[in-house]
Amino acid sequence: MASEAKAMQSSTSSTTTTKRPYKWISNIKEHAELIAALFSGILILVAWLTNTIVSEPTSITLYVLAFLIGGFAKAKEGIEETIENRDLNVEMLMIFAAIGSAAIGYWTEGAILIFIFAMSGALETYTMNKSQKEISSLMDLQPEEALRLHDGQEELVHVSELSIGDHILVKAGERVPSDGEIIKGKTSLDEAAITGESVPVSKELGSEVFAGTVNINGSITVKITKPANETLFQKIVQLVQSAQSEKSPSQLFIERFEGTYVKVVLLVVALMMFVPHFAFGWGWQDTIYRAMILLVVASPCALVASIMPATLSAISNGARHGILFKGGVHLENLSHLQAIAFDKTGTLTNGTPEVTNTHFRSGNEKELLSIFTAIERESNHPLAQAIVRYGENQNVQQHIEVYDMTNIAGSGVTAKVEGKQWKIGNADFVGREDAFEFEGGIGENLAAEGKTLTFIADEDGVAGLIALKDQIRKETKDALQSLRESGIYTVMLTGDHDTTAQAIAKECGINHYIAECLPEDKVEQVKLLRESFENVAMVGDGINDAPALATANVGIAMGEGTDVALETADIVLMKNELPKIANAIKLSTKMNRIVKQNVIFSIGVIMLLIISNFLQMLNLPLGVVGHEGSTILVILNGLRLLR
Repeated sequence: MASEAKAMQSSTSSTTTTKRPYKWISNIKEHAELIAALFSGILILVAWLTNTIVSEPTSITLYVLAFLIGGFAKAKEGIEETIENRDLNVEMLMIFAAIGSAAIGYWTEGAILIFIFAMSGALETYTMNKSQKEISSLMDLQPEEALRLHDGQEELVHVSELSIGDHILVKAGERVPSDGEIIKGKTSLDEAAITGESVPVSKELGSEVFAGTVNINGSITVKITKPANETLFQKIVQLVQSAQSEKSPSQLFIERFEGTYVKVVLLVVALMMFVPHFAFGWGWQDTIYRAMILLVVASPCALVASIMPATLSAISNGARHGILFKGGVHLENLSHLQAIAFDKTGTLTNGTPEVTNTHFRSGNEKELLSIFTAIERESNHPLAQAIVRYGENQNVQQHIEVYDMTNIAGSGVTAKVEGKQWKIGNADFVGREDAFEFEGGIGENLAAEGKTLTFIADEDGVAGLIALKDQIRKETKDALQSLRESGIYTVMLTGDHDTTAQAIAKECGINHYIAECLPEDKVEQVKLLRESFENVAMVGDGINDAPALATANVGIAMGEGTDVALETADIVLMKNELPKIANAIKLSTKMNRIVKQNVIFSIGVIMLLIISNFLQMLNLPLGVVGHEGSTILVILNGLRLLR
């Protein structure tokens, strides 16, 4: 895993603009292990079908090719890990069992054993590579160059050349290249890449800004407060890589178990080749024959089939119903969940602000809404766009001329309409006292509900206000209710202020909420949840959610989320349907029940075959039938999950 993390680190620091003229060659290399496993399966099928037609040497040659092609990757991995860790593993047992089967003339059984193990390894490798592949896309959101100010001159430099204390100029529409503090100017910043919140944040002198955020309007001068490699944005990348490199308890248990299992089987087989001859007077031929049978029936082929077909069937079932599982481990963990943390924006809510309330001077509501809409149509601010959509839906007057439009960064806009001067913006811009006295203080009540207020004023004072809010999804309440009924504790993590967070949490019916969370705060909250609950899931859709998604036992991303969130998560809700989480948990519970049945059955059959072999009641063909028959039965039981 350490080498994988280093590879990921190097890939994120390299350029992503280089075109590959032979991309198809790269794709073949990426999927080489899977292609080899499938080709070995074809060779096995051909050899089995033509066994009575072609000569025996030809058939054996096909099996040998299947052994070499299908088993090469896992054999190489097993040998390298054995040398590196000085400990045997299941890969080595597979090799020995397959060779043992071939040595006593059962080429088909040995080849099938190799094929099953090769397929599982290829799928595991493919999934791992796919989940790590897109981490480098994070770096596209952080500029590589910055406009540094030095002795009154502008100098374009690489972000790595910036030092603490340097002054940089960030123009409207540009991304902030490094963390810092505004020392000149005021603006609004889109901080969705950091906090995930859809509403831009006003910034003025002394405000902190983060790398990767977008300067919407107004040029600002920023004093660098952190080196480029220590920015909050870089922490997101590092947190994702660190969390992904941590091994799950199940994985650690399997790694410890496989070494012991292989040693025990090989030791028993070695003893079986000598002890019965001297202890029970068996002939050498019979002794070696029984040892070879033991090596075949003790191979964990049925155990492997107990889990993989059931898991793949459940994954296919989920995919048909809009739930994408990236691996069996995550599907298995779902049924053990005790708590789920949710991002707010784009997860519990729609992710875009909508107009919820309008209040205007009595008598001319339609005219004021038309003026409001006409002025906001000149702006590209997300709140302005939401107001324009609302106004157009209300069929406001379309052809109103707007003159002398001026944008006051971080506050609002001024404009002339029909010879009258208008102001649109926040409470401070139009006059806080007048703003919150308007209509008997209705603004304070709306703000307490977590809504964002935009006021319009003329020479006579405040003429109206529009309240906007990121509305919760239609299915959110039912989804959370279903989870609570299942005994799962729910928490909302959001970058919003406490007032907004409290209002949303109350409306959703969530158990608990944490407001004003940066990405690193979300990670810490998930870690705290894991201290209180054994298994915790995180549900999110943004880049800022990626570290928390990777830190949780199970990361769940919304299908319309960012690429980084989708690649970091363990499970993706393809249609953004929160109720699918409860469905996925039920599927996980059913899969775990079937896997448990399969494991108990397969172990029971293996033990029965081993005992029968020791009592000389089992011949090789019957051992193969029992071994392969149990494998087929557990596969069929697993396939029930397709329904």
